Amino acid sequence: MSKINQSMKLAAFLMASLLWAFPTLAATGSASKPNIVLVLMDNFGYGEVGVYGGGILRGAATPKIDSLAEEGVRFTNYNVEAECTPSRAALLTGRYGIRTRLMTDGTPPRDIWYGITKYEYTLAEMLSDSGYATGMFGKWHLGDTDGRYPTDQGFDEWYGIPRSSDRSHWPDSTRFIEGVHPSAKFTRIMTSKRGQEPKEGEVYDMAKRATIDREITDHAIDFIKRKAKGKQPFFAYLPYTQTHEPAIPHPDFKGKTIYGPFADVLAQTDAYVGELLDTVEKLGLKDDTIFIFTSDNGREGTPGSGGFTGPWRSGMFSPYEGSLRVPFIIRWPGKIPPRRVSNEIVHAVDLFPTLAKWVGGKVPKDRTIDGADQTKFMMGKTEKSARESVLIYIGNELFGVKWRNWKMLLKDLDEETYTIRTKAYPFFYDLVTDPKEEHPISAYIADTWVDYPLYQVLEDFQESLAEDAGTPGPRW
Repeated sequence: MSKINQSMKLAAFLMASLLWAFPTLAATGSASKPNIVLVLMDNFGYGEVGVYGGGILRGAATPKIDSLAEEGVRFTNYNVEAECTPSRAALLTGRYGIRTRLMTDGTPPRDIWYGITKYEYTLAEMLSDSGYATGMFGKWHLGDTDGRYPTDQGFDEWYGIPRSSDRSHWPDSTRFIEGVHPSAKFTRIMTSKRGQEPKEGEVYDMAKRATIDREITDHAIDFIKRKAKGKQPFFAYLPYTQTHEPAIPHPDFKGKTIYGPFADVLAQTDAYVGELLDTVEKLGLKDDTIFIFTSDNGREGTPGSGGFTGPWRSGMFSPYEGSLRVPFIIRWPGKIPPRRVSNEIVHAVDLFPTLAKWVGGKVPKDRTIDGADQTKFMMGKTEKSARESVLIYIGNELFGVKWRNWKMLLKDLDEETYTIRTKAYPFFYDLVTDPKEEHPISAYIADTWVDYPLYQVLEDFQESLAEDAGTPGPRW
């Protein structure tokens, strides 16, 4: 045998050995990046879908959403902020909303805020910088002035509404006076592409509110199909407008369940999620796609609202679990173990560093990131979450803290008048033995040891706020 042939055989043997030892190298020759589909519901309580105790109990089975839990992991202690805007800010920045909520313009900070500043580095920007096509379809609610729309914050394209669904009431109100203030105008459906001026379309009135989630789904499916052809990894973000009160089903689903509009919308949502899942599967992308279903906060807290928070107390705008705990299901076949359920604490801020780790993205070093990398936990390599505490803010008010199964509230809320009440001494809840938070434990009665770790979490966070560089210069 010639020396050349011997060398060729040796090379072939070494290559075969290498591919056997490292099979991922044989797939495409380079590390591939997973696609990401993120469905975010609006004011959607913990107990709505079947695997969280809802579904048929709520008048509408949710087999498509439930299938995600069958194939992925479901969290029963996934935490968010108590209202739409700070919760969405936390999700997209990996930072508690309080870090950017105060405006600075040379005068003392004013106690109001809206959205995220231009300075924030969003999930979409991180993914875009990592080679992703990024599309958003739905409700933004994080800024509606020049330079603060989705396509200014990392998204390549956007179709949806810039503000809250509340404004859909205005065009149909006989008492609305347009033009009395620059911001007092009808919300319109908006579209934009990166680098272009956003365009205003149809008025977002109550009739449009019934059909927009259908359009959001159609735009997202079109985006996914287009990007799949180009072989570019994509991030499709779908913040739906339902089930913000009042729930108004699409005409195709009106009366479908016979249990009223909220149940109709629940059936509608499950069908739309099913279409997204089917699209991913038909394109052969299921195993290469991270699919997430979650919510921004619990049901609306107003009396008579149609939402359901399962076993938890109260709804949005409150410091109780019905406001802070929402569904979170994540599926990534072959990477995330199926049929797994965990009650370990996770927070919306964790999604940024976790996805960054999976896609090889960069996490900013010039600001405080509150999120924890949950890759090992989500992939079943450990049973423990990378965090064991969360802070509880409503607006700019610090209400308390959770640590493991304990909660400490420094303030509470009158659930009828929404009056904030500061306590002379904090109350403690053991969320395992008292999940509905009906029996607060006074600091003078029992288990006083828990105030040490709880206060330590508060002190550490307050110190981090003082040290956080925040946003340099004016924030608006």
